[in-house]
Amino acid sequence: MSHPQAHQDQNMQIMAKKYTLKPTGTSSDFKIDYANELNPQQFEAATAPSGPSLVIAGAGAGKTRTLTYRVAYLIESGIRPDRILLLTFTNKASREMIDRVASLMQMPKPGFWGGTFHSIGHKILRTHAVEAGFTPEFSIMDREDARDFLKSCIAKLDIDAQSSRFPKPDLLINLFSLQINLAQPLDKLIQEKYDQFTNLTAEITELFSIYTLKKREANCMDFDDLLILWLKLLKNNPDILLSYQDKFQAILVDEYQDTNFVQGEIVDTLAQKHKNVMVVGDDSQSIYGWRGANFENILSFPNRFPGTRIYKIETNYRSTPEILSYANAAIAPNIHQYKKSLQPVREHGMKPVLVTTGNSSEQAQFVAQRILEVRDEGIELEEMAVLYRSHFHCLELQMELTSRNIPFVITSGIRFFEQAHIKDVVALLKILCNPRDEISFKRVTMLLPGLGIKTSEKIWNHFETLLNQSPAQRSDVPSRLAQLNPSIPKKSLEAWTQLVYTTEQMLQGDIAQQPSRQIHLILDAFYREYAQKIFENSQHRLDELEELANFAAQFDSVENFLGQLALLTELESENSDLSRRNDDDEKIRLSTVHQAKGLEFKVVFVIMMAEGLFPNYRASESAEGREEERRLFYVAITRAKDQVYLTWPKYRETSGYGNPWQKPASFLLDVPENLYDEWELD
Repeated sequence: MSHPQAHQDQNMQIMAKKYTLKPTGTSSDFKIDYANELNPQQFEAATAPSGPSLVIAGAGAGKTRTLTYRVAYLIESGIRPDRILLLTFTNKASREMIDRVASLMQMPKPGFWGGTFHSIGHKILRTHAVEAGFTPEFSIMDREDARDFLKSCIAKLDIDAQSSRFPKPDLLINLFSLQINLAQPLDKLIQEKYDQFTNLTAEITELFSIYTLKKREANCMDFDDLLILWLKLLKNNPDILLSYQDKFQAILVDEYQDTNFVQGEIVDTLAQKHKNVMVVGDDSQSIYGWRGANFENILSFPNRFPGTRIYKIETNYRSTPEILSYANAAIAPNIHQYKKSLQPVREHGMKPVLVTTGNSSEQAQFVAQRILEVRDEGIELEEMAVLYRSHFHCLELQMELTSRNIPFVITSGIRFFEQAHIKDVVALLKILCNPRDEISFKRVTMLLPGLGIKTSEKIWNHFETLLNQSPAQRSDVPSRLAQLNPSIPKKSLEAWTQLVYTTEQMLQGDIAQQPSRQIHLILDAFYREYAQKIFENSQHRLDELEELANFAAQFDSVENFLGQLALLTELESENSDLSRRNDDDEKIRLSTVHQAKGLEFKVVFVIMMAEGLFPNYRASESAEGREEERRLFYVAITRAKDQVYLTWPKYRETSGYGNPWQKPASFLLDVPENLYDEWELD
């Protein structure tokens, strides 16, 4: 800890953002003082000799700074900038790296090949389009284009997509993408992840062949083609491969723990001649296995490149010693990892706090109250975050923050209540409360097979006529729906009959005022099967609908539940809009852990730390999944600079499915008690 840089960089502002400016001139006019500007671990990695290198860069340890100086070092060592390839995962990261190298070396345009895997693949495929089987004018389809293109391919197959429960185009696009990125046979992938479609394996396989062929005939590529066709170009054309192996004398890869199989193969293939490749990442922050990231890439790198030098950057400039001690202990039980220990630079602070509350409402009250207390201590709301495994875990907290006028912004991807599966189920609840809700009526009818926009419009017109003839009470809705039978197409009549029967069940006895039980009736009657057909991540969406039912269990009427839901929906919309319009406004951030990766805050609350919630019970069914859940927990902890609060409720309202009594997350029990304080709220 005696290195001068450690004392200079007491916070990440200096560590991540500031560079020593050199006198005006070209890069040849000066030499960078690497030993003085980097800490010893960063210096060793940035100035590593040629050959394969694996840099394990811990959270908050200055990964970007190290990579930037590595590029500068390569250029100063005599490698021409255009012989350097830097692969990143986002355009933002690429631009930032290029700008930092330019600033560091006082070069307006460093000139090295820097970009995302997809952008570099696109550049190379444009140059060698003919060899890849295309013309140089090929088009790139976005997701919407690909969906429409796939629809036309489905039309060429003799398949009754409705009667056979054939998967929808969006699901198929995700399936084909996963098949490419995981490099798994399609039939195996269907069996393992989409077993509801095993009886359609032959048809789906044929469709994939048609889709691939028609793309080539149309001179079009989708985003996955930019990777797989790049790899095939290299594998099938030795001369082209050799030219790029000779060209790229140094290859660097950022966020290597997130590479999928195809990306890993591209790197391995390009680097096989010179073997001058440096991959940088943190295996402890590999949390995207569910979308195709191949954790094995980083674990097996030394085996694929014998003689690999492994560098560990463990000096953390972000967090207090207490937070780092907890994080080190939290990740320690994982078997498959490069052992590391984050080392602090900052002074001591408070220990992480484990907070046990009586129920989820008390959990929300504690978090809101503590936010206000910390705010009074001088920490602004924008320096705080509440993290969770799933968006539904923060619904009670949203209500509590609203009641206390604590502004917040939600950064969890698509706004929760605007997701299709939530709106679908809620629409049927709305119809029973308000039969004149035209939007909800049409949404429900279009869930049924064979019913499109035009037919739905006709059915609504008939239903509206019935309502105008004789206004319907809530209990009359099922019979009024049954009167529409003559308007229903023959191929949709069976599903319509089931829908009418479901509405009758939803209004029987006590169920009529129990939104939670009504949601389960909808799921069991038809929506579970519908979701499996429509959505690629159907199980995740069904889990969220189970959580919606749990949330609904606390309401004594459907009207109250729908009213609260509307308020939360509007709240999400307002916060999203305000976030765009007033970026400088002070707001606490609510986010899934996945969305928060790469961010940092002075104060972090991690809520719903109960077994089955975080860790997620489905994700942790396998040993590999459980280790990824623990890595996700590690990512959550290491977002914090000064304070961490880990909360869990003893009791959580459920809809009658599952035990409402909760157990603390097993991850919490893995950490020695001397590393945290414990608060229990009565």
